[in-house]
Amino acid sequence: MTTVLIADDQPMQRFGFRMLLESQDDMTVVGEAANGTEAVRQVAGHQPDVVLMDIRMPGLDGIEATRRIIAAGARTRVLIITTFDLDEYAYDGLRAGASGFLVKDAQPEELLAGVRAVAAGDAVVAPSLTRRLLDTYIHHLPASPSSTAVPPRQDPRLSGLTDREHEILTVIGQGWTNAEIAERLHLAESTVKTHVGRILAKTGARDRVQAVILAYDTGLVKPA
Repeated sequence: MTTVLIADDQPMQRFGFRMLLESQDDMTVVGEAANGTEAVRQVAGHQPDVVLMDIRMPGLDGIEATRRIIAAGARTRVLIITTFDLDEYAYDGLRAGASGFLVKDAQPEELLAGVRAVAAGDAVVAPSLTRRLLDTYIHHLPASPSSTAVPPRQDPRLSGLTDREHEILTVIGQGWTNAEIAERLHLAESTVKTHVGRILAKTGARDRVQAVILAYDTGLVKPA
């Protein structure tokens, strides 16, 4: 059973999400929060598998709430629900540690699939879309010290990677899918999946979205 916390300041929006989620045999809603502070508190109490996190909420917003949930080391994964596709809020949410984002006018089946994917440890944002987000908004934040002062090969976050894993992390950052990596590097797709799993484990990246961000932060990939 996938447990979900709904964080949104609109009661009718929360009601709609709850009705949809609880219509599924494999999902249950363990709580609702009308602001980020309440979301952080309830995550600590309920330890849900997934938080549906609105961005614009009074007081503590969804971005900072996501940052605090991830920083606390919770196993909970965050799925950002945003009003506009490809906006800076979605970008900031991914940087804060969210596992993906959906727009509020997504089809019900898209939302349900997103919750299931995030709960399973996958990312909801396609790699190419993640790259477009980062290319668009990477200049909004100051560069991390490691990306400017340390060559990628010497960055401590990448020190445990093999040459092949460096290569695959780089093309993940460039938006390649597993199938594209397999075809272009002449590998079996199962081998690519194994490499990706090892990259996530060695770097501490929570999912593929965070691996793309890591590739940018460490200078493996530069904004187009």
